[in-house]
Amino acid sequence: MTEHVGDLYGEGARALQDRFDSRRLADRLADLTVHTELTDDDIELIGAQSTVWLSTVDAQGWPDVSYKGGDPGFVQVVGRTELRIPSYDGNGMMRSMGNIADTGRVGLLFVDTARPWRLRVHGTARVSSDPSDVAAHHGAQAVIVVTVGRLFPNCGRYIHQGDRVSEYVPREGHEPLVPEWKTYDVVADVLPRN
Repeated sequence: MTEHVGDLYGEGARALQDRFDSRRLADRLADLTVHTELTDDDIELIGAQSTVWLSTVDAQGWPDVSYKGGDPGFVQVVGRTELRIPSYDGNGMMRSMGNIADTGRVGLLFVDTARPWRLRVHGTARVSSDPSDVAAHHGAQAVIVVTVGRLFPNCGRYIHQGDRVSEYVPREGHEPLVPEWKTYDVVADVLPRN
């Protein structure tokens, strides 16, 4: 898996984890949440979404991110390790698909504002213009075929719901709540000392 999607934490992340005393927590969360195949919960979350943020890397190594939208379930789950995203008519720049053609590296971010919850997907992708692939997605010009390498959920405490700012956002005169997950026994021994 490491060769397919790289290490979860690079030197920069490790240095910051040490600076903020979160290495133990980061490692525990990786052990508890990182997986290489879609779970039933992942499939349900993806199937309910009408949006996904797609990150790519261009040939010079620069990241790019693009918002993709459609009807709920427009991102098709083909199996435990494959997703398909239709590419509809856009502005003609072809940045995301061009980057995929150049490097094949992708990251997806699904945000469920109702729970709130997030799911991150790292993997590789290719662009398909095969008529049978395109026909499976009404109105698509092409299909981005993603091979899942790594997935993990993220706490959604900072996700705003509608016009309401999350109660976890720190601000003057407001003491944010402690997220429920930080009270679980499974992480109690690895929380930062502060």
